[in-house]
Amino acid sequence: MLPVIIVAEMGASHCQRYDVATNIVEGAIAAGADAIKVQCYTPDTLTIRSRRPEFRIGPGSPWEGKTLYELYEKAYMPWDWIPKLAALANSKGAMLFASVYDKTAIDFVCRHPVFALKIASFEMNDIPLIKYAASKGKPLIVSTGMATEGEIKVARNAAGSQCFLLKCVSAYPAKAEDANLGMIRYMSEDLNAPVGISDHGNDSLIPILSVAAGACMIEKHYKVASVPGPDDAFAFNFYQFRDMVRDIRKCEGLMGDLKYGPLDSELPMRKLRRSLYATKRVRAGERFTEDNVRSIRPANGLPPTCITAVLQQVAHKDIPAGTPLSLKLLRGGK
Repeated sequence: MLPVIIVAEMGASHCQRYDVATNIVEGAIAAGADAIKVQCYTPDTLTIRSRRPEFRIGPGSPWEGKTLYELYEKAYMPWDWIPKLAALANSKGAMLFASVYDKTAIDFVCRHPVFALKIASFEMNDIPLIKYAASKGKPLIVSTGMATEGEIKVARNAAGSQCFLLKCVSAYPAKAEDANLGMIRYMSEDLNAPVGISDHGNDSLIPILSVAAGACMIEKHYKVASVPGPDDAFAFNFYQFRDMVRDIRKCEGLMGDLKYGPLDSELPMRKLRRSLYATKRVRAGERFTEDNVRSIRPANGLPPTCITAVLQQVAHKDIPAGTPLSLKLLRGGK
C-alpha cells in the first residue's frame, strides 16, 4: 500500500501577502505535507464585473453578499509567486501543484517546475479545459464536488491516463455527515482511477477515516493562525495540520499489508491452539475413540484435522490421560 499523498491547499489564505504564502509553504511542509497546492487565476479569468443577483454570493457562505469579482479580486495570488513558491517547496523535499482555470493559467504553470495540474469542482464540467490540461502531459487531478455520475465519467475520460479524482463536498465548511466515504473505493473501481478526497470540514475526522476508505490523496486547506483569511472556517493551522498528518500516518500503519498469516506478536499464542490429546487412559492395542481422544487446548499434539485417521487406529503402547497424541503413539506410526 503506497503512502497517502497529503496536500496543503493554500487557497486564499495567503491574503495576497508573499510573506504569508512562504510561511504557509514552510509551515505546511514542517507539519508533514507532501505537497502544496496553489490556485492560478485572476478575477477576469473566472468571471466578469457585474452586480446582477446571479453574480452575488448567497446566504450560508463565508463570503455572503460579495460579488464573485470582488471575492476573486481579494483572493487571487499574483502569478509570479508560483515559480518562487515551487522552488521553495522543492528545496524542502515537497511538490507544488496548481489549480488552473483557463488556458492562460495552464500555459503559465507548465513553464515552471509544477508537479501537476488541478481542475476544481466548479470547473469539472468544462470538458475543453480538462482536455487542454490533459494535453500537457502532467498528472491531472480533478475534484468532483456537485457532479453527477455522468459528469464525472465524462470528465474522467477527458482527463486521460494520468488522472486522479478527488471526492469532494463543495460546501464551506462541509458537514461530516455528507462525506459518503464509501464512494472512494467504488469510484476507483468504477472509473479506473486513483481516488482521494478534498476536504472542507472543520475537523480531521474525514481525512483520517478516508485512509481506511482507500483514499490515495488528501487535500486540506492550511492557514497561518495569526493572519485572518477568507478560508479560516475550514482551514487548519500548523498544529491542527500536524496532528492530522500524525493520525493519518498512524491509520496507514493500522491498515497493514495485504497478506495472510500470523503476526510476530501472535506466534506465542499459537501454542494455545487446539490439538489431539488422550483425555482418558488408553491401553496398548486399544482403539482410539471419541471417548478417549479429543481436540483440546494446547497445541502440543497432532492437529485436529487428523481426528478421522486417529479414530481408525489403535494405541501402540499405554498412553496416560493428558498425553498429546503423536504418530509414534499410533500402531504402525513412526
